[in-house]
Amino acid sequence: MRVITGTARGRRLETLPGEETRPTGERVKEGLFSAIQFEIEGRRVLDLFAGSGQLGIEALSRGAAGCVFVDRNREAVEIIRRNLKAAGLAQNTQVLCLDAEAYLLRPGDRFDLVFLDPPYDSGLQEGMLGKVAPLVNDGGAVICESDASLTLPEAVEGLALSRTYRYGRVALWLYRKRNDG
Repeated sequence: MRVITGTARGRRLETLPGEETRPTGERVKEGLFSAIQFEIEGRRVLDLFAGSGQLGIEALSRGAAGCVFVDRNREAVEIIRRNLKAAGLAQNTQVLCLDAEAYLLRPGDRFDLVFLDPPYDSGLQEGMLGKVAPLVNDGGAVICESDASLTLPEAVEGLALSRTYRYGRVALWLYRKRNDG
C-alpha cells in the first residue's frame, strides 16, 4: 500500500496485520481520489474507521488542510501515527483512539470531506451516514465504502447520493451535503 500522489507520493504505508482491518484496495483508492481530486486542497477531512489512515493520508498528501483520524483499535491508532510521521504529514492532524459513534456525539467539529469505511459486515453504513451528516459543511462530501451487494439510500439527513462507483466486490457511495442557504 502506497500514497498515490502529492507530497508523500510513493511512500509505503504500514497496515494492521491480520484480517480485522481491510485496507481500501489500490484500484478503489485511485478511483475514489480521481472522483474527488478537485475537492481536496485546503479542506478539512474526517477519516472514520481509519485503519491504517491511508485515505486521510492520501488527502493530506494532496493538500487537505487537516485531518482527524478515528479508530477504536489501539494498534491501528499507533500505525496511523507511524504512517503520518513516515509520510511527513503529522501536522494539522488529530489521531483518536475512539469508537466512531462516540466521536460523532462530540460537538463542534465540522468537515468538508468524510471517509466512512466501517467493516462491510457491520451493518453500520446507513446509520453512520445519518450520524455523520450534521458534521459535514454545506457543499461537503461523504464517501462511504461498502460491499457492492449493499444498497444505500438516495438521501440521508441532508446528504444526497451523487454517484455510486463499483469496483468488483466494492462500492463507493458519494454523497453531497445540500446547501441549506
